[in-house]
Amino acid sequence: MPYFVHRLDPVMLDLFGVLQIRWYGMAYLLAFLAAGLLLAVLSRREICVLAVGEVYNFIVFVAVFGVLIGARVGYILFYIPDEFIRDPLVLLRVWEGGMSSHGGMLGVLLVIIIYARKNVYPFWNLMDNMATVVPLGIGFGRVANFINGELWGRITSVPWAVIFPGEAGLPPQQADELSVYAAWQAGLLHPRHPSQLYEAMGEGFVLFALLWLIRKTGWSKVDGRMSAMFLLLYGLFRIGVEFFREPDRPEWIYLGWMTRGQIYSVFMVIGGLGLLWWPLLSRNRGSNRTISARILSEAGKSAPKG
Repeated sequence: MPYFVHRLDPVMLDLFGVLQIRWYGMAYLLAFLAAGLLLAVLSRREICVLAVGEVYNFIVFVAVFGVLIGARVGYILFYIPDEFIRDPLVLLRVWEGGMSSHGGMLGVLLVIIIYARKNVYPFWNLMDNMATVVPLGIGFGRVANFINGELWGRITSVPWAVIFPGEAGLPPQQADELSVYAAWQAGLLHPRHPSQLYEAMGEGFVLFALLWLIRKTGWSKVDGRMSAMFLLLYGLFRIGVEFFREPDRPEWIYLGWMTRGQIYSVFMVIGGLGLLWWPLLSRNRGSNRTISARILSEAGKSAPKG
């Protein structure tokens, strides 16, 4: 078979069958630790308003109530609202899978709003700094998706294509060479894009590098610009990678090509452009008001006294 066969075990460590540590959980842990370390760096540089000792309390708050709950609720509302209406307990069945990155981002936004108001912190400072560090965690999560053998890509013949035995219902421990070859011959397995790794690079590590570099510039000091760049660049990366990712369900394809993930990402791009455009519009409005006031003032001075 000319392609790499995915036989990675999603279980990182099995402690005598009593406790399992999975790569997906480890990815979340690494994401939160990395976010805390990076925010602490920004805090020491007096870029982030949080005190260094407060950073990890903030991260725990964001992680639990923003990322985890937001991602789960977002998946339910954005992707399977009909199932939730029929059975509300589906919200609690997290072992069945189902986390939405878009939902997680909305959850983080809501948590930052609450945290900023409660502690009287400038919202945009928290939001812009969080937007800078979030992509690294997204990258870890997408690598974990690849290790889990889930969210694979569309059928392709590129040399780096991957055979995911899970397509034929074969778990890693049963994906021996004979079983995989039999499923291949039966047409149950196909070479596919490792789109999880494309997303890890684009939405994760490349986006993080770009935002970290932008954060060091004077241009990023304007409130909302880092958040705008995150929305804009993440949306564009996600829209692009979705062309290589197998849609979760056929009914989630619109206009014959657009996935639901792309639709949500379009709104992110629009939001990012709006955040970049609004300060310019406000500045122009202010300039126009100043010019108008000056014209009226000068006209009043030159008018004949009656």
